[in-house]
Amino acid sequence: GMEDTALSAGAHNASTGVSMPSMPLSFLHVNESATIVSIHADEKLHHHLENMGFVEGASVTIASQNAGNIIVQVKGASIGLDKNMARKIIVG
Repeated sequence: GMEDTALSAGAHNASTGVSMPSMPLSFLHVNESATIVSIHADEKLHHHLENMGFVEGASVTIASQNAGNIIVQVKGASIGLDKNMARKIIVG
């Protein structure tokens, strides 16, 4: 019945990653939003990012980009990151 097709469709999407592949935050465009799936940083930087609101499951939006810096909106705050930091934050 209906449930069978919904289940198989869901499984298919998960395996092919149709919705949106995980990628570094630095790949997002201005005004795009995504959810943080993981942070690939050493413990010190990971903790620093968490304190700023970059935690797994948090929604982020790119407010602006210029000269290698990205302004990211997370939990109502606008935070500037450089591209190196933004590369360590994986979103999906």
